[in-house]
Amino acid sequence: MVKCIIFDCDGVLVDTEKIGNGILLSMAQEHGFEMELEDAYRHFNGRNLKDCFRHIEEAIDQKLPENFEIEYREKSFEAFKTQVKPMEGIIGFIENIEKLKIPYCVASSGPEEKIRLNLEVAGLLDRFESKIFSSYQIGSWKPEPGIFLHAAATMGFEVKDCVVVEDSKAGVKAGVNGGFKV
Repeated sequence: MVKCIIFDCDGVLVDTEKIGNGILLSMAQEHGFEMELEDAYRHFNGRNLKDCFRHIEEAIDQKLPENFEIEYREKSFEAFKTQVKPMEGIIGFIENIEKLKIPYCVASSGPEEKIRLNLEVAGLLDRFESKIFSSYQIGSWKPEPGIFLHAAATMGFEVKDCVVVEDSKAGVKAGVNGGFKV
């Protein structure tokens, strides 16, 4: 029996992947980086942003500008404020698990302020208040299982009692590496 559900945020609860990857690719293109959006989903989704930047730097064989991350965060946060929507079917799914009284939380590689912003714009923040876990809080990013282990422990559940809901390769690896049902 499932006693706790641990959701990833981007691509699971909120539809942000196209927005964030589109901005990243557009900015990286200015530095000679070329990649199709579908490929960006495979390479970047669920990963630490710094790993994404390293991938771009290796491909273009040069360092990105010092302000690249700051500029990316500013542009993506502005876009998120007006474009983020809940993933199709997620509100009904959450309502069903609430009826079943199954505890749930969100565990993401993103910074907490980004998670909160996206949940708020999508109309989901009130459902996750005090149940938000960010890799930045513990210094461990997917595919390492740290964020899921932290979320389960903080929620008061053993790994065997939790299910992780993920959409990215890195996130699935993190869940499996931690011993979770994914």
